[in-house]
Amino acid sequence: MYRRHGQKLSLVFLCCDLTVTAIVWISAYYLRFALWNAPNGVPANHEMFWEIPIVMALAAIVYRHCGLYEIHRLRQLPHELGVLLKANILLFLLVIATIFYRRELYESRLALALFPAINLVALAVTRRVIWRCLKILRRRGLNHGRAIIVGAGRAGRLVAQTIRNNEWTGLEAVGFVDQPGKVEPATLPRLGDLDQLAQLVTQHDVDHVFVALPVARYDELPAVWGALSPLLVDVQLVPDLPNLAGMRVRTMEIDQTAFLSLRENPHAGFNRYLKRAMDLVIGTAALIALSPLMILLAVLVKLSSPGPILFRQPRAGLNNRTFYMLKFRSMRMDAEKRTGPVWASRRDDRCTPLGGLMRRWSLDELPQLFNVLAGDMSLVGPRPERWVFVDKFSQHLPHFTQRHQVKSGITGWAQVNGWRGNTSLRRRLECDLYYISNWSIWLDLKILVMTVWRGFRHPHAY
Repeated sequence: MYRRHGQKLSLVFLCCDLTVTAIVWISAYYLRFALWNAPNGVPANHEMFWEIPIVMALAAIVYRHCGLYEIHRLRQLPHELGVLLKANILLFLLVIATIFYRRELYESRLALALFPAINLVALAVTRRVIWRCLKILRRRGLNHGRAIIVGAGRAGRLVAQTIRNNEWTGLEAVGFVDQPGKVEPATLPRLGDLDQLAQLVTQHDVDHVFVALPVARYDELPAVWGALSPLLVDVQLVPDLPNLAGMRVRTMEIDQTAFLSLRENPHAGFNRYLKRAMDLVIGTAALIALSPLMILLAVLVKLSSPGPILFRQPRAGLNNRTFYMLKFRSMRMDAEKRTGPVWASRRDDRCTPLGGLMRRWSLDELPQLFNVLAGDMSLVGPRPERWVFVDKFSQHLPHFTQRHQVKSGITGWAQVNGWRGNTSLRRRLECDLYYISNWSIWLDLKILVMTVWRGFRHPHAY
């Protein structure tokens, strides 16, 4: 059922996308001559109209290749804009190559340049409108589906909550199928046991089954699959992964052999160079813009207390390698002589008056821009810890060292969500692992914007 609806919806999107692309192709031509004068007058437009079938054929191939029509009830396509950007760049290059290959005398290079920019905006707006209409119709019962959840443990309850919080899917979870006593009060009702699964699917007119058994009960999967095999229902397996495992399941297939990837380095290959380029460009710009403030702070540190201006401290970084993190010195030279390595606390008497002010506004962290340019750190990533704390925290949180899969950062997902300083270490780790599993260049830019927007002052910065 869902596959048929998905194919219909894909066809709707394809028709709308091609229609929009054709309209934009014509509009870009006329817009060019409406906004800018042509020295030789407005040329004949017959070449532009002759190119429309070729452009639409290329668009259909490119859009499908980029994955714009992999429509499923459970896919919201949150990164649709990125896919559209990639598709428009590829389409633009193919259109140019085709025109030059055919040696057609297309009259306006400026119109060609306008086409991908306008097409990106037009497609994004059109598809958002379609998705919005679809969500409204699903909330009103169109393409409504009923689902049951096999397993009432942690993963099963998470599925129930996700379906309840996302009405746009058009799914209704009618209950759990599990052993007696497994279903918590105030949740979905228990419909029956696993040996009644086939009967329950038919009885409740279910067309979608989520299998969310705990890992310890995966030996029951063959029985579940055997019960569902003769039924025409969609089946989704929900892996039972711990919250702090830093895992995000991805699938791939090689020679008809399926692989589930639970953990990958998100900054491998091209992504590593992309992130490094962003660090260099934004880091250099930030260093230039903040250099007057940094020079002033350096002078004040030198005048306010004896000792060096910068404080170099060994920290655990990428791949468990040690690097020396730079900070403006905010404490006395003998700050840890009596206490040993400890976290800073509110009204810490080890801080100098200027140091306390810098720490409250995170100004002591500014020299880490040099760490970023040197490649020891990134602008965005988990905050680096000292080895003594890494060893200590790892005893209670086994996944703590997974933070070292990526470079440490000046700011991070945990910091912009308020988990910094003397706050919950577990919640901070959850944010760090979420960042690692869901990294994208857009997430980095979002964190940087949130860091600037919310300011450098934080009640737990001391």
